[in-house]
Amino acid sequence: MEISAEIKGVGYTPFLCRELKEFPLKNLKKAFNSETAFIVELDKNNKFAVSWWVSAKRTRSYPYARVYDTLAFAGKKVTVIPVYKDEGLDGDRDYIQWDTISLMSLLGIYVIIAFYKAAKQSNRYKNKITGQEFDIGYIKSQLILLSNYQSDALHWNLSQIDSIGNIAQKALNAYNKISKDLGVKMHSHEAARRRIQELNKSKNDFMNFSRSLANQAQTRESLTTQPKENVSGEKGIVTIKNYLGGIYFFTADEIELEYKIVNLIEAKHSKTFLMPSVDDIKDGLLKMILFTNISRATLEKQVYKTQAVLKLTAKDPFDENKLDDKRKALFKRLVKESERNNFILRMK
Repeated sequence: MEISAEIKGVGYTPFLCRELKEFPLKNLKKAFNSETAFIVELDKNNKFAVSWWVSAKRTRSYPYARVYDTLAFAGKKVTVIPVYKDEGLDGDRDYIQWDTISLMSLLGIYVIIAFYKAAKQSNRYKNKITGQEFDIGYIKSQLILLSNYQSDALHWNLSQIDSIGNIAQKALNAYNKISKDLGVKMHSHEAARRRIQELNKSKNDFMNFSRSLANQAQTRESLTTQPKENVSGEKGIVTIKNYLGGIYFFTADEIELEYKIVNLIEAKHSKTFLMPSVDDIKDGLLKMILFTNISRATLEKQVYKTQAVLKLTAKDPFDENKLDDKRKALFKRLVKESERNNFILRMK
Protein backbone atom coordinates (compact mmCIF):
# COMPACT_ATOMS: atom_id res chain seq x y z
CA MET A 1 0.00 0.00 0.00
CA GLU A 2 1.25 3.46 -0.86
CA ILE A 3 -0.11 6.33 1.20
CA SER A 4 0.47 10.00 0.49
CA ALA A 5 0.07 12.26 3.51
CA GLU A 6 0.36 15.93 4.47
CA ILE A 7 1.47 17.63 7.67
CA LYS A 8 0.69 21.31 8.28
CA GLY A 9 2.38 21.64 11.65
CA VAL A 10 3.67 19.58 14.55
CA GLY A 11 2.20 19.52 18.04
CA TYR A 12 3.24 16.85 20.53
CA THR A 13 3.87 16.44 24.27
CA PRO A 14 6.54 13.86 25.26
CA PHE A 15 6.47 12.07 28.61
CA LEU A 16 9.44 9.69 28.34
CA CYS A 17 12.30 12.17 27.97
CA ARG A 18 15.03 11.34 30.47
CA GLU A 19 16.65 13.99 32.65
CA LEU A 20 19.65 15.44 30.81
CA LYS A 21 22.99 16.13 32.46
CA GLU A 22 24.41 19.64 32.06
CA PHE A 23 27.94 20.47 30.90
CA PRO A 24 29.76 23.78 30.36
CA LEU A 25 30.99 24.34 26.81
CA LYS A 26 34.59 23.74 27.87
CA ASN A 27 33.63 20.15 28.80
CA LEU A 28 31.95 19.40 25.48
CA LYS A 29 34.29 16.49 24.69
CA LYS A 30 33.46 14.87 28.02
CA ALA A 31 29.75 15.26 27.24
CA PHE A 32 30.13 13.47 23.90
CA ASN A 33 32.18 10.71 25.51
CA SER A 34 29.68 10.02 28.28
CA GLU A 35 26.17 10.98 27.10
CA THR A 36 23.96 10.36 24.06
CA ALA A 37 22.01 13.56 24.83
CA PHE A 38 22.84 16.39 27.22
CA ILE A 39 22.49 20.11 27.95
CA VAL A 40 25.41 22.37 27.12
CA GLU A 41 25.76 25.79 28.75
CA LEU A 42 27.52 28.43 26.66
CA ASP A 43 26.75 31.21 29.14
CA LYS A 44 23.95 32.19 31.52
CA ASN A 45 21.70 33.17 28.63
CA ASN A 46 22.41 30.28 26.27
CA LYS A 47 21.77 26.62 26.97
CA PHE A 48 21.10 24.01 24.30
CA ALA A 49 19.80 20.45 24.50
CA VAL A 50 22.17 18.44 22.31
CA SER A 51 21.92 14.94 20.86
CA TRP A 52 24.28 13.28 18.41
CA TRP A 53 24.18 10.57 15.78
CA VAL A 54 26.84 7.86 15.67
CA SER A 55 26.22 7.48 11.95
CA ALA A 56 24.37 9.50 9.34
CA LYS A 57 22.06 6.51 8.85
CA ARG A 58 18.90 6.68 10.93
CA THR A 59 18.72 2.91 11.50
CA ARG A 60 21.97 2.78 13.50
CA SER A 61 22.37 3.36 17.27
CA TYR A 62 18.86 4.73 17.87
CA PRO A 63 19.39 8.36 16.78
CA TYR A 64 15.63 9.00 17.00
CA ALA A 65 15.65 7.98 20.66
CA ARG A 66 18.50 10.42 21.30
CA VAL A 67 16.64 13.24 19.56
CA TYR A 68 13.45 12.34 21.44
CA ASP A 69 15.22 12.84 24.79
CA THR A 70 15.80 16.53 23.95
CA LEU A 71 12.20 17.33 23.01
CA ALA A 72 11.08 18.40 26.50
CA PHE A 73 13.77 21.10 26.68
CA ALA A 74 12.26 24.58 26.41
CA GLY A 75 15.19 26.20 24.58
CA LYS A 76 16.96 25.40 21.33
CA LYS A 77 17.36 21.71 20.55
CA VAL A 78 20.40 20.66 18.53
CA THR A 79 21.46 17.40 16.95
CA VAL A 80 24.94 16.69 15.61
CA ILE A 81 25.12 14.43 12.55
CA PRO A 82 28.30 13.27 10.78
CA VAL A 83 28.33 14.28 7.11
CA TYR A 84 29.46 10.74 6.46
CA LYS A 85 31.01 7.91 8.43
CA ASP A 86 33.60 5.51 7.04
CA GLU A 87 34.40 2.54 9.28
CA GLY A 88 37.14 1.28 6.95
CA LEU A 89 37.15 -1.30 4.16
CA ASP A 90 35.91 -4.04 6.52
CA GLY A 91 33.08 -1.86 7.85
CA ASP A 92 30.23 0.30 6.60
CA ARG A 93 30.08 3.77 5.09
CA ASP A 94 27.01 6.01 5.39
CA TYR A 95 26.26 9.49 4.04
CA ILE A 96 23.88 12.15 5.30
CA GLN A 97 20.66 12.68 3.36
CA TRP A 98 18.47 15.73 2.87
CA ASP A 99 15.42 13.98 4.26
CA THR A 100 17.13 13.54 7.63
CA ILE A 101 17.85 17.27 7.76
CA SER A 102 14.34 18.09 6.57
CA LEU A 103 12.76 15.90 9.24
CA MET A 104 14.79 17.63 11.94
CA SER A 105 13.60 20.99 10.55
CA LEU A 106 10.02 19.82 10.85
CA LEU A 107 10.62 18.92 14.51
CA GLY A 108 12.30 22.27 15.21
CA ILE A 109 15.73 20.67 15.71
CA TYR A 110 18.83 22.65 14.72
CA VAL A 111 21.28 20.40 12.86
CA ILE A 112 25.06 20.73 13.06
CA ILE A 113 26.64 18.77 10.23
CA ALA A 114 29.99 17.64 11.61
CA PHE A 115 32.83 15.24 10.84
CA TYR A 116 34.97 12.67 12.61
CA LYS A 117 38.59 13.62 13.17
CA ALA A 118 40.14 10.75 15.16
CA ALA A 119 39.72 7.00 15.60
CA LYS A 120 41.52 3.84 16.66
CA GLN A 121 42.03 0.54 14.89
CA SER A 122 39.60 -2.29 15.54
CA ASN A 123 40.94 -5.26 17.50
CA ARG A 124 38.83 -7.67 15.43
CA TYR A 125 39.27 -6.48 11.86
CA LYS A 126 42.45 -5.34 10.11
CA ASN A 127 40.81 -2.70 7.94
CA LYS A 128 38.23 -1.30 10.32
CA ILE A 129 38.30 1.66 12.69
CA THR A 130 36.32 2.23 15.87
CA GLY A 131 35.96 4.78 18.64
CA GLN A 132 35.58 7.63 16.17
CA GLU A 133 35.66 11.12 17.69
CA PHE A 134 34.13 14.32 16.32
CA ASP A 135 36.15 17.47 15.72
CA ILE A 136 34.98 19.07 18.96
CA GLY A 137 36.53 22.45 18.11
CA TYR A 138 34.37 22.66 15.00
CA ILE A 139 31.19 21.76 16.91
CA LYS A 140 32.01 24.38 19.56
CA SER A 141 32.35 27.05 16.86
CA GLN A 142 28.95 26.09 15.43
CA LEU A 143 27.29 26.22 18.85
CA ILE A 144 28.71 29.70 19.41
CA LEU A 145 27.34 30.80 16.03
CA LEU A 146 23.98 29.29 16.92
CA SER A 147 23.87 31.19 20.23
CA ASN A 148 23.60 34.42 18.23
CA TYR A 149 21.28 33.02 15.56
CA GLN A 150 17.80 34.51 15.61
CA SER A 151 15.98 32.60 12.87
CA ASP A 152 14.27 29.21 13.02
CA ALA A 153 15.65 25.69 12.61
CA LEU A 154 14.65 25.47 8.95
CA HIS A 155 16.77 28.46 7.90
CA TRP A 156 19.72 27.38 10.03
CA ASN A 157 19.58 23.88 8.54
CA LEU A 158 19.44 25.25 5.01
CA SER A 159 22.59 27.24 5.78
CA GLN A 160 24.23 24.01 6.94
CA ILE A 161 23.53 22.50 3.53
CA ASP A 162 25.33 25.45 1.93
CA SER A 163 28.48 24.32 3.75
CA ILE A 164 28.02 20.58 3.29
CA GLY A 165 30.60 20.21 0.54
CA ASN A 166 33.31 21.91 2.60
CA ILE A 167 32.46 19.81 5.65
CA ALA A 168 32.57 16.63 3.57
CA GLN A 169 36.01 17.59 2.29
CA LYS A 170 37.19 18.07 5.89
CA ALA A 171 35.87 14.57 6.65
CA LEU A 172 37.68 13.10 3.65
CA ASN A 173 40.95 14.78 4.69
CA ALA A 174 40.53 13.45 8.24
CA TYR A 175 39.92 9.89 7.01
CA ASN A 176 42.98 10.10 4.76
CA LYS A 177 45.08 11.01 7.81
CA ILE A 178 43.48 8.30 9.95
CA SER A 179 44.18 5.76 7.20
CA LYS A 180 47.87 6.72 7.03
CA ASP A 181 48.37 6.96 10.79
CA LEU A 182 46.72 3.60 11.56
CA GLY A 183 47.63 1.70 8.39
CA VAL A 184 43.95 0.92 7.78
CA LYS A 185 42.49 0.77 4.27
CA MET A 186 39.35 2.87 3.86
CA HIS A 187 36.63 2.71 1.24
CA SER A 188 37.38 4.18 -2.17
CA HIS A 189 38.47 7.80 -1.82
CA GLU A 190 37.43 8.39 -5.42
CA ALA A 191 33.88 7.22 -4.69
CA ALA A 192 33.83 9.53 -1.67
CA ARG A 193 35.02 12.43 -3.81
CA ARG A 194 32.23 11.80 -6.32
CA ARG A 195 29.73 11.80 -3.49
CA ILE A 196 31.21 15.05 -2.19
CA GLN A 197 30.79 16.56 -5.64
CA GLU A 198 27.10 15.67 -5.40
CA LEU A 199 26.97 17.37 -2.00
CA ASN A 200 28.70 20.43 -3.44
CA LYS A 201 25.98 20.98 -6.00
CA SER A 202 23.00 23.24 -5.43
CA LYS A 203 20.50 22.58 -2.64
CA ASN A 204 17.91 21.33 -5.11
CA ASP A 205 20.32 18.83 -6.66
CA PHE A 206 21.36 17.60 -3.23
CA MET A 207 17.75 17.30 -2.10
CA ASN A 208 16.72 15.39 -5.22
CA PHE A 209 19.74 13.09 -5.01
CA SER A 210 19.10 12.34 -1.33
CA ARG A 211 15.38 11.87 -1.87
CA SER A 212 16.00 9.27 -4.56
CA LEU A 213 18.21 7.31 -2.15
CA ALA A 214 15.66 7.65 0.66
CA ASN A 215 12.92 6.50 -1.69
CA GLN A 216 14.94 3.41 -2.59
CA ALA A 217 15.54 2.67 1.10
CA GLN A 218 11.83 3.11 1.81
CA THR A 219 10.96 0.56 -0.88
CA ARG A 220 13.50 -1.94 0.48
CA GLU A 221 12.18 -1.52 4.02
CA SER A 222 8.60 -2.05 2.90
CA LEU A 223 9.60 -5.49 1.59
CA THR A 224 11.38 -6.71 4.73
CA THR A 225 10.48 -7.56 8.31
CA GLN A 226 13.02 -6.54 10.91
CA PRO A 227 13.90 -8.80 13.89
CA LYS A 228 12.38 -6.26 16.28
CA GLU A 229 8.99 -6.31 14.55
CA ASN A 230 6.20 -8.78 15.24
CA VAL A 231 3.67 -7.95 12.55
CA SER A 232 0.52 -9.57 11.25
CA GLY A 233 -0.73 -7.07 8.67
CA GLU A 234 0.55 -5.61 5.43
CA LYS A 235 3.41 -3.13 5.33
CA GLY A 236 2.76 0.25 3.78
CA ILE A 237 4.78 3.02 2.20
CA VAL A 238 4.03 6.43 3.73
CA THR A 239 5.28 9.52 1.91
CA ILE A 240 4.71 12.68 3.94
CA LYS A 241 4.86 16.22 2.60
CA ASN A 242 4.87 19.31 4.78
CA TYR A 243 4.56 23.06 4.45
CA LEU A 244 8.35 23.50 4.62
CA GLY A 245 8.73 21.72 1.30
CA GLY A 246 10.11 18.62 2.96
CA ILE A 247 9.32 15.13 1.76
CA TYR A 248 9.74 12.26 4.21
CA PHE A 249 9.87 8.63 3.13
CA PHE A 250 8.73 6.18 5.79
CA THR A 251 7.16 2.79 6.10
CA ALA A 252 4.36 1.71 8.39
CA ASP A 253 5.01 -1.75 9.82
CA GLU A 254 1.33 -2.56 9.42
CA ILE A 255 -1.59 -0.92 7.65
CA GLU A 256 -5.20 -1.52 8.66
CA LEU A 257 -8.08 -0.18 6.62
CA GLU A 258 -11.36 0.63 8.29
CA TYR A 259 -14.19 2.73 6.90
CA LYS A 260 -12.50 5.99 5.83
CA ILE A 261 -9.75 5.39 8.43
CA VAL A 262 -6.21 4.16 7.86
CA ASN A 263 -4.42 2.80 10.92
CA LEU A 264 -0.68 3.49 10.61
CA ILE A 265 1.03 1.00 12.91
CA GLU A 266 4.59 1.18 14.18
CA ALA A 267 5.57 -2.17 15.70
CA LYS A 268 8.31 -2.92 18.22
CA HIS A 269 9.06 -6.38 19.57
CA SER A 270 11.21 -7.94 22.28
CA LYS A 271 12.26 -11.58 22.18
CA THR A 272 13.73 -11.57 25.68
CA PHE A 273 11.90 -9.04 27.89
CA LEU A 274 8.29 -8.37 28.87
CA MET A 275 8.24 -5.29 26.64
CA PRO A 276 10.61 -3.65 24.12
CA SER A 277 13.54 -1.56 25.32
CA VAL A 278 13.07 2.11 26.13
CA ASP A 279 15.19 3.07 23.10
CA ASP A 280 13.00 0.96 20.82
CA ILE A 281 9.92 2.61 22.29
CA LYS A 282 11.32 6.13 21.84
CA ASP A 283 12.28 5.26 18.28
CA GLY A 284 8.66 4.30 17.71
CA LEU A 285 7.42 7.47 19.40
CA LEU A 286 9.22 9.65 16.87
CA LYS A 287 7.05 7.96 14.23
CA MET A 288 4.04 8.75 16.42
CA ILE A 289 4.97 12.45 16.29
CA LEU A 290 4.70 12.30 12.51
CA PHE A 291 1.68 10.03 12.25
CA THR A 292 -0.39 11.92 14.85
CA ASN A 293 0.12 15.20 12.99
CA ILE A 294 -1.03 14.03 9.58
CA SER A 295 -3.80 16.33 8.40
CA ARG A 296 -4.72 14.55 5.18
CA ALA A 297 -3.98 11.16 3.62
CA THR A 298 -4.83 9.58 0.29
CA LEU A 299 -4.76 5.95 -0.77
CA GLU A 300 -5.59 5.01 -4.35
CA LYS A 301 -6.99 8.53 -4.89
CA GLN A 302 -9.35 8.16 -1.94
CA VAL A 303 -9.09 10.50 1.06
CA TYR A 304 -8.84 8.84 4.47
CA LYS A 305 -8.50 9.89 8.07
CA THR A 306 -5.48 8.42 9.83
CA GLN A 307 -4.99 6.87 13.23
CA ALA A 308 -1.50 6.40 14.65
CA VAL A 309 -0.88 3.15 16.51
CA LEU A 310 2.16 2.05 18.53
CA LYS A 311 2.15 -1.72 18.86
CA LEU A 312 4.47 -3.26 21.45
CA THR A 313 4.86 -7.03 21.62
CA ALA A 314 7.02 -9.51 23.51
CA LYS A 315 7.64 -13.25 23.70
CA ASP A 316 4.79 -13.65 26.22
CA PRO A 317 1.40 -11.88 26.36
CA PHE A 318 1.64 -8.51 28.07
CA ASP A 319 0.85 -8.46 31.79
CA GLU A 320 1.43 -5.19 33.63
CA ASN A 321 1.57 -7.03 36.95
CA LYS A 322 4.70 -8.89 35.83
CA LEU A 323 6.64 -5.67 35.20
CA ASP A 324 9.26 -4.53 37.69
CA ASP A 325 8.84 -1.09 39.26
CA LYS A 326 11.03 0.64 36.65
CA ARG A 327 9.19 -0.78 33.65
CA LYS A 328 5.83 -0.29 35.33
CA ALA A 329 6.58 3.43 35.76
CA LEU A 330 7.72 3.59 32.12
CA PHE A 331 4.49 1.94 31.00
CA LYS A 332 2.32 4.38 32.96
CA ARG A 333 4.11 7.38 31.38
CA LEU A 334 3.73 5.78 27.97
CA VAL A 335 -0.02 5.44 28.52
CA LYS A 336 -0.18 9.14 29.44
CA GLU A 337 1.75 10.04 26.30
CA SER A 338 -0.65 8.05 24.11
CA GLU A 339 -3.68 9.68 25.74
CA ARG A 340 -2.28 13.22 25.52
CA ASN A 341 -1.22 12.88 21.88
CA ASN A 342 -4.14 10.81 20.61
CA PHE A 343 -2.41 7.65 19.40
CA ILE A 344 -3.46 4.11 20.21
CA LEU A 345 -1.14 2.01 22.37
CA ARG A 346 -1.45 -1.72 21.77
CA MET A 347 0.29 -4.06 24.19
CA LYS A 348 0.30 -7.71 23.18
